[in-house]
This record gives sequence, structure tokens and C-alpha cells, in this order.
Amino acid sequence: MTKTVTETKLAADEAAVPPLSSGVRRHLGKSLRSHYAGCLTEPVGERLEALITRLTKSQK
Repeated sequence: MTKTVTETKLAADEAAVPPLSSGVRRHLGKSLRSHYAGCLTEPVGERLEALITRLTKSQK
């Protein structure tokens, strides 16, 4: 299998970026959880519910 130019560029970019410290990752995680917490209590849209039902049936 050959890599595309995009895959090669992504691999090079990932090597150049230093990893985030554990403190930064923890802060980002907390911020994202608090930002999206409200989404978990909202009802799922009718269209999305139909898609979930179809996926569930196809896995059985």
C-alpha cells in the first residue's frame, strides 16, 4: 500500500509537534466536558434517533 501526500505530511507534522503535558491534557478534558455537558441532557433529534435504530438493528 502506498501513502498519499496527505498521510505523509500528517506523519511529518505529528513528529514535529511536542506532546501536551498531562496538566494541559487534564485542563482541556475538564473544559471540554463542562462545555458539552448540556448536550447529554438534550433530547436526540428524530432523524438521529432513526439512524441509531437502523444501526442497532444492522448489528444484531
